[in-house]
Amino acid sequence: MTHERDAYMTAVTVGARRRVDGPIVLADYDRAWPILYEVEAARVRRALGGRAIVLEHVGSTSIPGLPAKPIVDMVLAVRDSADEPRYLPSLVAAGYVLRIREPEWHEHRLFKGPDTDINLHVFSAASSEIERMLTFRDWLRAHEEERELYLRTKRELAARDWAYVQDYADAKGEVVEAIISRALAAGGRARA
Repeated sequence: MTHERDAYMTAVTVGARRRVDGPIVLADYDRAWPILYEVEAARVRRALGGRAIVLEHVGSTSIPGLPAKPIVDMVLAVRDSADEPRYLPSLVAAGYVLRIREPEWHEHRLFKGPDTDINLHVFSAASSEIERMLTFRDWLRAHEEERELYLRTKRELAARDWAYVQDYADAKGEVVEAIISRALAAGGRARA
């Protein structure tokens, strides 16, 4: 990770950054992951009601058969993610903890869950990042060769030593961008 990226991540992280200092552990696909997502999605919907405009299971745990870090990624769209008073107190009251605040990148917020290991990514409803995350998920669900390419990349990178999980995620960026580009060039999201 470059010094600039490291300084940026330190600045946007709420609280201390958690170090890995080693390889990333990938678990075999677990059929419980979609169930864990549904439990957390119900909790978020109870907390936010109609303020939850979009709520989807994303990331590797949302792709059947794909090994992943055993952390359930969720994407939540609210009207304006910069307007924290409209949703943050409700999520905190439900047990979620704000860990990342990125005003310069799609007004992204990331919360950790109260019991299940999740990453709840919050964006404004108009953010293009939501569609990109859903495109990536749906394309991998529908295209085995792309799923295999992504898995090979994940396994190769996960075996290396990393200071932070974000370093590993950043290292996958080139392959992720290439997959999204091919999906978009082929007409956008491929619903699975």
